[in-house]
This record gives sequence, C-alpha cells and structure tokens, in this order.
Amino acid sequence: MNSNKKNIEIIKQFNLSPHPEGGWFREIVRSENSLIREDGQSRNFITGIYYLLERDAKSAWHRVKNADEIWIYLRGDPLNLWCLDNDNKLIRNLILDSNNPVEMIPSGYWQAAKSTGEFTLVSCCVGPGFDFKDFELLRNTNHTSRLDKAINDLI
Repeated sequence: MNSNKKNIEIIKQFNLSPHPEGGWFREIVRSENSLIREDGQSRNFITGIYYLLERDAKSAWHRVKNADEIWIYLRGDPLNLWCLDNDNKLIRNLILDSNNPVEMIPSGYWQAAKSTGEFTLVSCCVGPGFDFKDFELLRNTNHTSRLDKAINDLI
C-alpha cells in the first residue's frame, strides 16, 4: 500500500488496521443488544466501522450474507461503489460523495469500492451486526473464474 502523509495521519488518528478485503478499518460501534436471525444465528442489532481506501487500493469484491450494509461518506475524494445482484448483474455503479453520502447494499449482494483520488474515508454500518462468519471474498469462491474478467473491467 502506498500511504502518503495525509493517509498515515488518518490511519493513526482513527487507529485503523488492515482489512482483509483491502484498505484500513476499525470497528467503532457494536450494539449490546442482539437478535436471533431466521437461520438461527445470534447477531448484534448493528455494527459500524471506519473504512479508509487509499489511491490505487480497492475493496475486493465481497458480500455480507444475511445483513444489509450502509456506506456513509465522511471525507476525502469521491468513492466508486459497485454492486452485483444475486444473478451477478451489475445493478449499481454509484459515486459516494458530499452530494450522495449514503447508499445501501442489500444482503448477499457482491460489492466493491475504489477511491477516485488520494483517499476516501467512509463509515460502514451492518445490520444485523457484522460477523466475519457472514463475510465472503469473491476470490475465495468458485464464482471467481466466471466473474473475474467482467468485474475487473469495471474497476
């Protein structure tokens, strides 16, 4: 990762760590209350993180099963946010910025993101709350070969 001085300051200010999908993150909120999902799994009501993407870094294609994710623009350059539906069709090609600061990715949809400049800082909230048991990277699935070229052409 090619961190410039401003990005290093943000990483230190928010105490961020590398995220498995790329970029930097830190969990900032986790509801003390929990629920039992339809699949019988217990999850907190909601969770939230800070998430930083630097120039040339991207959020790898991933999905969160059984939970919706809300992306909230905080500062920096606009963010490209892509979303594929359950049939792997591109349904959203969004820009998050001060004019469009909030978007939601439905449960189970593939998503990826990339900053359009030096950096983008966002917050991501997941409900029911995030658990890595529900997190899936595209590169770790049998969908990879079928989707890789089309997806990489987008970003």
